[in-house]
Amino acid sequence: MLSRVAENLYWLARYVERAEDTARLISVNSNLLLDMPGKAALSWSTLIDITGSGEVFDTLFDERNERNVVDFLCLSREHDSSILSSLANARENLRTTRDVVPREIWEEINHCYLEISEQTQSGMKPRQRDGFLKSVTRACQTLTGLIEGTLSHTEARTFLSLGRHLERADMTTRIIDVRSGNLLPRNPEELIPFEHLQWMSVLKSLTAYQMYRQNVRLRVRGPDVLRFLLQNRALPRSVLRSLDEVSWELQSLPNHDRPLAVAALVRAEVAEADVQSLARAPDQLHQLIDEFQIGFNNLHEAIAGAYFAVSERPVKSSQSQEQTTLDHDDDD
Repeated sequence: MLSRVAENLYWLARYVERAEDTARLISVNSNLLLDMPGKAALSWSTLIDITGSGEVFDTLFDERNERNVVDFLCLSREHDSSILSSLANARENLRTTRDVVPREIWEEINHCYLEISEQTQSGMKPRQRDGFLKSVTRACQTLTGLIEGTLSHTEARTFLSLGRHLERADMTTRIIDVRSGNLLPRNPEELIPFEHLQWMSVLKSLTAYQMYRQNVRLRVRGPDVLRFLLQNRALPRSVLRSLDEVSWELQSLPNHDRPLAVAALVRAEVAEADVQSLARAPDQLHQLIDEFQIGFNNLHEAIAGAYFAVSERPVKSSQSQEQTTLDHDDDD
């Protein structure tokens, strides 16, 4: 496969996953703020931190209020990782590689982008938000289902899977890091009111709440949630499961020695993390998440170095994996 085609497919999958995760995050945050008391230390600003886009946001808006944050994350064409921009970038990457995937996949992503674009032309009122976010999530799931159900197990499918699972690992750690800054007590005696609701929002943003209850069978607690989202190999959106998928896909490609070695190193860091102690030390957890982000960056660079042409770059955003660590540090 041409390196240009491989890279386009890789970024196509990352953008689709990013659009879906962003829609879920906004939806869950909306519901959480309705459940929390007015004095709770939660705000829409948290979503800007999660996405690592504070610098871009601050150049476009003066205030991190609900309307500005939602418009920025959903509709902004200036923000390359908004839902609309992510779908536009995914569509553009697929447009140049249409000959390697079934026609139905192109038709679905084209329909999805045009439908979402039409909905956003007149702006989005609060009462329209829930329907908009659900339609984005369904469209992304439909597209992923078409890929899984129609695309042959070739290198094209492999690069789509690599992009999807690396993006999942990235977004999961972002959610854990920013939410944990608000959730974890700074000392053992400090009890944060409504803490269980906040941890439930973390699980729901990753569609993991029901699976957590089935697996853990205890009330929602910070250490258990962290262990489940970081290290549970059965959960599709856990960090360790996503990295397992990346490693498995890499084994089917030639010239995989370096990217596979980097993937193994990052997997070991996640699998061996002492979650119980981290749950009592927010600063240490934040530092570990930073190390994971560096690992994801190294893994992306190893994949790019092994399979993608340096001279030809497809449509990518400012929140690409190459800038993950820088964005993360800037938001601190």
